[in-house]
Amino acid sequence: MSVVTSEGPEEFRVGMLWRDTRYRSYTFQIIALIAVMLIGSFLVTNIVSNLRDAGKDFNFSFLWEPASYDINQKLIEYTSRAPHWKAALVGILNTLLVAVLGCVTATVIGVFAGVLRLSKNWLISKIMSAYVEVARNVPVLLQILLVNSVFIGLLPKPKLSDPMLGGALVATNRGFYIPSVTTEAGSWLVFLVFCISVVGVFVLRRYAKRQQEQTGKRLPVGMLSLGILIVPALLAFFAAGMPLGLEYPELKGFNYKGGIHMRISLVALWLALSIYTGAFIAENVRAGIQAISKGQSEAAHALGLRSARTMRLIVLPQALRIIIPPMISNFLNLTKNSSLAIAVGYMDVTGTLGGITLNQTGRAMECVLLLMAFYLVTSLSISAAMNKYNHMVRIRGR
Repeated sequence: MSVVTSEGPEEFRVGMLWRDTRYRSYTFQIIALIAVMLIGSFLVTNIVSNLRDAGKDFNFSFLWEPASYDINQKLIEYTSRAPHWKAALVGILNTLLVAVLGCVTATVIGVFAGVLRLSKNWLISKIMSAYVEVARNVPVLLQILLVNSVFIGLLPKPKLSDPMLGGALVATNRGFYIPSVTTEAGSWLVFLVFCISVVGVFVLRRYAKRQQEQTGKRLPVGMLSLGILIVPALLAFFAAGMPLGLEYPELKGFNYKGGIHMRISLVALWLALSIYTGAFIAENVRAGIQAISKGQSEAAHALGLRSARTMRLIVLPQALRIIIPPMISNFLNLTKNSSLAIAVGYMDVTGTLGGITLNQTGRAMECVLLLMAFYLVTSLSISAAMNKYNHMVRIRGR
């Protein structure tokens, strides 16, 4: 009778770190990480040493010194006596304002242009093709300067301008004026109810999507969402004594006062970036739609669906998985192209932190590092949000 003995786990030896496939990949990754850390440490030490030799130190104390310059377009209270960090914050908010407005407008332009470029109407298709080819192949800086020059040259002076849309819009060569919202006691209740309604809309749409995937039934999400957004907010508005109002711009002296003033530089930058980026998005939309088999549209038409509903319910949901990944790059490019704002006098973060603050303080290294950090964080945030949306709209199998 023989006795079988089972061998225990093999004893670890140092040589297994590069011979054994179980450990080799970790070894290479650790070596690469150490090499990167050493190179980074060498670069930082070298920079600090060179700055010390030049009689400079590396710190960010200048951010608390008075900025001593004005900013023409601002979303928060700011004066020239404010510190540099607040001037940088104003520039950051101005950059984010252009980025958000530009991404939304470019998406609308791109989707319409991409769909219309595939239209069976020869004239519409050729007009959209011409728009895409011209907008994509003309440098965006020239487009910004062109739009800015057109606004300044064609729009009238404030005293000669006529309010439009019942006084809700005034276009002058000094900028555009729209009404601003005025608040009174009780306005917080309206905002709170509206925020809760927005959450309710998201919950409803998620429930409706789950029901459609499980049962095939499609709820009237559009009308229900509109009702959830409007009805509770209106009831809260009247219950709180109508605490919200509108302040319309009025001509006082040589210029308009009141309302929201959007400078020509802001509108020109916003419009030019939207037109430029919208042309790239239009190509993404066209490619995504054409990648879907024609049999999908033919089957929908055979079931009695019209072209518009076929595009909205059948083709576009499937094309999104092709459209969204390159659209992320377009949003990132639009955000980074907003740094050209200084060409038309719009004070974004590049003009404040990377321009006047840098020149006043001489802290080039610190200002550039802060700029890089801002654009890096912004780009990563956009990528994360769009990747999350891409994950949500992916096609799921049953």
